[in-house]
Amino acid sequence: MATDCAAWLNANPVEAEDLSDSFASGDEDNRGPNKNINNEINGNWLSSSSNSIHEARLKAKAKRRLRKNSSRDSGRGDSLSDNGDVVRGTAVAPTSPKSKLLDRKSRLGKGRGLPKKGGAGGKGVWGRSGEVYEPEEVDEKDPNYDEAQGNCVYETVVPPLDERDFEKTVTPIVQEYFEHADTNEVAELLAELNLGPMRSEVPSLAVSLALEAKASHRELTSRLLADLCGPVLSHSDMENSFDKLLRELPDLVLDTPGAPQLVGQFIARAVSDQILSKNYVEGYKGRVDCEYTRAALDRAAVLLKMSLGGLRIDNQWGTGGGQRPVTQLIKEMNLLLKEYILSGDTKEAERCLRDLEVPHFHHEFVYEAIVMVLESKGEKTFKMVLQLLKSLSASSVITVDQMRRGYERVYMDIAEINIDVPRAYFILEQVVDKSFSVGIIDVKLRDLCPCRGRKRFVSEGDGGVVKVESY
Repeated sequence: MATDCAAWLNANPVEAEDLSDSFASGDEDNRGPNKNINNEINGNWLSSSSNSIHEARLKAKAKRRLRKNSSRDSGRGDSLSDNGDVVRGTAVAPTSPKSKLLDRKSRLGKGRGLPKKGGAGGKGVWGRSGEVYEPEEVDEKDPNYDEAQGNCVYETVVPPLDERDFEKTVTPIVQEYFEHADTNEVAELLAELNLGPMRSEVPSLAVSLALEAKASHRELTSRLLADLCGPVLSHSDMENSFDKLLRELPDLVLDTPGAPQLVGQFIARAVSDQILSKNYVEGYKGRVDCEYTRAALDRAAVLLKMSLGGLRIDNQWGTGGGQRPVTQLIKEMNLLLKEYILSGDTKEAERCLRDLEVPHFHHEFVYEAIVMVLESKGEKTFKMVLQLLKSLSASSVITVDQMRRGYERVYMDIAEINIDVPRAYFILEQVVDKSFSVGIIDVKLRDLCPCRGRKRFVSEGDGGVVKVESY
């Protein structure tokens, strides 16, 4: 643009009186052909050299004005006429450098106006979609070239866990295992961690958590240790972990009074599962000073001797409630009720019912308790069963839904029960009324209680016909 302006000025010289803003004020019509007047500016006579300097300044000023107008009006198509006047309305292509940078279309004048390089170029663009890059060869002439660069192997480094991070990371894994009972998932999660020297702490942490849990969780812990030995943990890790448990027994007894016996059972189970060597218990003979450690080892030795006589140590913790057969659960509930009738210990009966770990099957317990009352003779069983049901309902061991289902099952089977117990309807009405009075059931459940149809002889006016009516 500056080159065009200079060419236009050379072809059309601009006089001082046309572009200058600082001429002396006067009457422009009185100017004549006398050229001496042109040499006088602001009352000062100018020589030829000074006149040429002044003309150069005027030309530079005109160039600056044209350059400023061209950059401002480049998008509006403004141009200059031969006389130096600005002519608007002619379409001129944009010449601003900024507009050229923002233009992403091809400048070759060909194509259909698509983006350059098919959309693969531009800021923040990695290439066309679907384009596959071949491995780039290393340039040996590159000043940053390193000979060992081609042999570099990049791996993800996981820092080893310290004691604090170990407990925070592994404890949730073990607690979740108690819920889903999937040993493979635990093995995969532990394999992703860099346990380092804390590897032998995994069995001791799992056993310490199982000591405060249920019997079914202890059974799951024994299975977990058996599955982890080999793929994740070694036999030496297992032995070191149980050695630590025996040393920490004085502290474990504070939270779990039965810890020595439980740890002894874990040791016997580990020897039975071939996690620990058979000489593990024998190796502590004569070297134990702690009474708790001695009690744990004695318990393990007794169980191992009993296993030689046919005892299955692999079933010492029992099976979880949801995994037991229904017939076995029914037998255990009947035994629980019979022991309660003999002892009268409500707390013990509540604890035994919790240990069954079948809260979804408590309606069977309610059913068996009411049937026992219907088949019993005397008021003792009636009062004791009502007292037990009231205690279990107040402590929320048996929920309202389970209690309702138990009573409804008795209502449905009362006709069959009445075949063996002729007074079943009468006793059931007493049980339901008493249960409602002590707050075990609500009004709706009480009103659902069925009544036995009674035969009633009417007066002779009815012809001596027997009428059957249900109340």
